[in-house]
Amino acid sequence: MSEPTAIPVVAFVGKSDSGKTTVVEGVIRALVARGVRVACVKRHTHDDDLDVPGKDSWRHRRAGAAVAMVSSSHALQTVRTLQRERTLDELAAEAAPFADILVAEGFKSLATERIEVSRMARSDALVSEPVELVALVTDNAELACEGVPRFGLDEHDEIASFVVDRYLDEGE
Repeated sequence: MSEPTAIPVVAFVGKSDSGKTTVVEGVIRALVARGVRVACVKRHTHDDDLDVPGKDSWRHRRAGAAVAMVSSSHALQTVRTLQRERTLDELAAEAAPFADILVAEGFKSLATERIEVSRMARSDALVSEPVELVALVTDNAELACEGVPRFGLDEHDEIASFVVDRYLDEGE
């Protein structure tokens, strides 16, 4: 079996409570409206279980199952035990058969293509070095990085256009 073709990865990073999830949600909606198939992954920083304690799939994993799946006529959820954390490229390869792009939320330490979300009420400092950024999303008019496109927190369509222009072929 051949390796899946790589898909581009863009990570939205920022401090906790900076508005990342709201921005990512809006950008995903805008990308999907353009016909882009989007995969997304959220970085879970806690060591606790991703599954819901007490649910059947959680109980199956606790009993020793290496993989627990919950399937319906419309969706499939898989939770499996890993020996090490997956890289964004590995996650993108897993998503490739189903998506045109992987949108990641978090992954500050793994992301090479970063769009930082910064909300003035949370902090005026960035978590990334300016050289690491491909774009900045903020409500702080004073916050800017030379050569880095800047968007407002509610400019989801504009951010989606930037993502399409930067990562996806217009002919798709």
